[in-house]
Amino acid sequence: MRRRVEGARSGVLSTVTPDGHPHAVPCCFVLDGDAVYSAVDAKPKSTLALRRLDNLVANPAACLLVDRYDDDWSQLWWIRVDGTGRVLADGGERDHALDLLAAKYPQYRASRPPGPVIALDITAWRSWP
Repeated sequence: MRRRVEGARSGVLSTVTPDGHPHAVPCCFVLDGDAVYSAVDAKPKSTLALRRLDNLVANPAACLLVDRYDDDWSQLWWIRVDGTGRVLADGGERDHALDLLAAKYPQYRASRPPGPVIALDITAWRSWP
């Protein structure tokens, strides 16, 4: 599972809104030990104050889903990492996460993400098949 998650280029981060509704967004991420990091980057957005950040402050429960679809259904798989999310506005852990993200994504080497970093402390792994 770790190898597949490490190799994935994108996933879907799901958080819970303050009123209890699911909120899912595609994201770039990096796996580091028992944590997943995703940054608020410079891709077109109306603001850096994203709903997913407010969601995590109100309710830190979150998950990241990574999957592979293929018309040959014997090749299908998905992996979900569940955890507790935190918002890193500054500091050493944020800087470390940005370094890891820049090592994985050339776009982040060219333009370091300006916003906060989401840290997802992994509490469980689920997968299929």
